[in-house]
Amino acid sequence: MGKDVIIACDFSGAAETFGFLDLFTGKKPFVKIGMELFYAEGPQIVRDIKARGHRIFLDLKLHDIPNTVKKAMRVLSQLDADITNLHAAGTAAMMRAALEGLMRPDGTRPLLIAVTQLTSTDETAMHNELLIDRPLNEVVLHYAQNAAAARLDGVVCSPLEAGIIHERCGSGFLTVTPGIRFADGDTGDQKRVTTPEKARELGSDYIVVGRPITQAADPVSAYLRCVKEFTE
Repeated sequence: MGKDVIIACDFSGAAETFGFLDLFTGKKPFVKIGMELFYAEGPQIVRDIKARGHRIFLDLKLHDIPNTVKKAMRVLSQLDADITNLHAAGTAAMMRAALEGLMRPDGTRPLLIAVTQLTSTDETAMHNELLIDRPLNEVVLHYAQNAAAARLDGVVCSPLEAGIIHERCGSGFLTVTPGIRFADGDTGDQKRVTTPEKARELGSDYIVVGRPITQAADPVSAYLRCVKEFTE
């Protein structure tokens, strides 16, 4: 897979989602289906969006005991998403169990990536609330190395950490990076953010972009701007 922009379809239901996707009459963008939309509409929303020709990142961030995650991934593997994820904090045993669950009878599976630390988390919150005393970059890198050792395909991280993760885990280990804002945009509730152009320079393989596209006056133009800044 080459570099691409993934649009976060963080909508409350199918009607709003399809109204947004109907704007794209040319290239079908890669889209992310997160908790809000999945919980509102259930698995059928994944099937319906896939039938429209979109690639899908199913962003449900599983985190539970290994056997529970394995069984959940077995169900999710039937939805034909291209990427799905879990929390690296669930340990290597959970990640290995997830891979087992994702494997289909024909030997195929979606790509599986692990969330390191959310881009809304800064070092102060990590120290004071999560009681993790190591530096944020060190924690993210360690989680990424754990995911690589468990044979996952990549991680969700900040663009600021993409380069060092590739250095330690290999160029083929995917970095999927939210926390993207245009240079002239608002950062919202994200803490570790950068622009599409800077994310490309830092080594991100995929950038996940929500509000700068979905809440733009012209979402298609915003998407095309994002693709241009990230891939050219």
